[in-house]
Amino acid sequence: MSTATVTSNEKVLAQAATEARGLAIDAVHACSSGHLGLPLGCAEIGAVLFGEDLRYNPAAPKWLNRDRFILSAGHGSMFLYSWLHLAGYDVPLQALKDFRKAHSITPGHPEFDETPGVEATTGPLGQGTGNAVGYALSAKRAAAKFNTAEHTIFDQHIVCLAGDGCMQEGVAREALAFAGHNGLDNLILIYDSNDVTLDAMAEVTQSMDAEQYFKSLHWDAVTIDGHDMGAIRDALGKARADDNGRPKVIIAKTLIGKGIPEVAGTAKAHGEGGAKFAEAARKGLGLPAETFHVSDEVQEFFAARAKSLQAEADRWEGTYDAWAAANPELAGELRDGVAKAVPSDLLDRIPEFADDYADATRGAGGVVINAVAKAMPQLVSGSADLYGSTKNYIKDDGDFSADNPGGRNIWFGIREHAMGAICNGIAYDGIFRASGATFMVFADYLRPSIRLAALAHLPVTYIFTHDSVGVGEDGPTHQPVETVSGLRVIPNLDVIRPGDPEETAGAWGAAMHRTDGPTALSLTRQKVPTLSQFPVKDRREGVYRGGYVLKKEEGALEAIILATGSELGLAVEAAEELGAGVRVVSMPCLERFDRQSDDYRESVLPASCPKRVAIESGVTGLWWKYVGTSGRVIGIDRFGMSAPGGEVMQELGITKEALVAAVKS
Repeated sequence: MSTATVTSNEKVLAQAATEARGLAIDAVHACSSGHLGLPLGCAEIGAVLFGEDLRYNPAAPKWLNRDRFILSAGHGSMFLYSWLHLAGYDVPLQALKDFRKAHSITPGHPEFDETPGVEATTGPLGQGTGNAVGYALSAKRAAAKFNTAEHTIFDQHIVCLAGDGCMQEGVAREALAFAGHNGLDNLILIYDSNDVTLDAMAEVTQSMDAEQYFKSLHWDAVTIDGHDMGAIRDALGKARADDNGRPKVIIAKTLIGKGIPEVAGTAKAHGEGGAKFAEAARKGLGLPAETFHVSDEVQEFFAARAKSLQAEADRWEGTYDAWAAANPELAGELRDGVAKAVPSDLLDRIPEFADDYADATRGAGGVVINAVAKAMPQLVSGSADLYGSTKNYIKDDGDFSADNPGGRNIWFGIREHAMGAICNGIAYDGIFRASGATFMVFADYLRPSIRLAALAHLPVTYIFTHDSVGVGEDGPTHQPVETVSGLRVIPNLDVIRPGDPEETAGAWGAAMHRTDGPTALSLTRQKVPTLSQFPVKDRREGVYRGGYVLKKEEGALEAIILATGSELGLAVEAAEELGAGVRVVSMPCLERFDRQSDDYRESVLPASCPKRVAIESGVTGLWWKYVGTSGRVIGIDRFGMSAPGGEVMQELGITKEALVAAVKS
């Protein structure tokens, strides 16, 4: 007999676990689609989490001091939906019946802000693990920033449920290493170790000693029977109690698909393979013939638990009110963070650059981010071991670490994928504004995280430097000819490629004011001129519109040159040589320009002028929609070469002379 703790709740929690299995079976059977393995295999884990362990408030799902629960193995979404329903969230039984149907609040994989109680958009394996690390970082920083000796308003834990698939993904491995190194002891990972992956038994693809692996990453690790509720309870209690500078993993050995004997313990249990045995499974579990059954006893238990949790939340509200009265400045900063507030005069708080300022836009970005950081204390900035190159270090505010959780600079190490997922977790938590930096060519290492940020409408800022063949001698491996356009095709991602220091200021302003999606800043390594002959206000505010007339023609309009980034200066030089009838349009952000009104876009690119040439040191494909069939695009539809940046530009035709010739042609 287990020596684990037994409580008076054991009987009703066991019943709840059985009924949660039934809900998952019925939902997947009803739509003939979904994943049964995890919801059935982890039912006892769900019972202990939602029935005893987690601190939450179904009536206020965004309560600031709630524990965060992230289902990294998002394919097991019916696990989460079932327990949210039982726990009293606004996830009615009908929503479970509508699982995977159009416009339901129970989509195939959990989606942030679609379902009350869902903390992250998960499904791509390992991403939720990285998100949980970001949540834990945010919670550590919030406690360091806002708690006082008199009042503790943040002391939540982050609990993440992940499976073998998550653990095999590189993004999770990177995030786990980061969490251990940075002492995120408020993070509890439950590893559903059922020894099965989608295609086969896990032994076909892995032979890891899980405990030793986690311990080597500076984690505490324990292995338990994942169906023994006493063992689950004890492991969670110990994980919460140990404030020892180590994140905690509970390796729960479970039987995938438990409750459907025909597939349990096999790869067939991962998906909907067991749904066809629904009737026999329901009978074997002791459930009534009616589908979607929840007993009165289980409903009453969770109603009482919700009442108790509400009382706990009410007590916290009293503490919060006393804290806010005693610390009005901190309270204001916290409210601004949660509200994603941005100073209306943010651009005015960024000092103007001198007319003779000459640096790369990455250098200008370093100046700008420090001005923005002073205006927005909720901004944090990280880099993938490249602060010296990406120039996004926030001065005078320290580094985030186990010893200094209030620091604003996050040293991610050479872990771009985890950086993306962790930044998403910070953004999901919604208190701080996350940004992370690397070279543009390595954006593909975190592209899945960027895509999820765009899908979930997260205001993450990416700082991508070394953005073209102007990188020079590092050669084609580091010259991102296709990457900028590759990012532009991600829906709901703004990609801003500023052409001079003042446009860089505008780019940061636009990124901060955008709160419904991520922004990628594309910055140069090579120096660009400051276009001081044009008004600062025009350059800064023009970025907000995505495209604007930088240099207006001085006579009848004959031709339009469109340019971004380091090619903007070339466009101005070419227009000056070509004469009075040439207009230069700066197009730092195609996505923002496309969102403008028809009238505005026509004022910038009038249909009456079909003679248009676009120039950008990258692939040409996306530019044809702006120049039309009568226009020309000067770009690079091949990989680069190793040589000084200026020579590469010259050899690949990104020159003023090529631009002049194209317009004349």
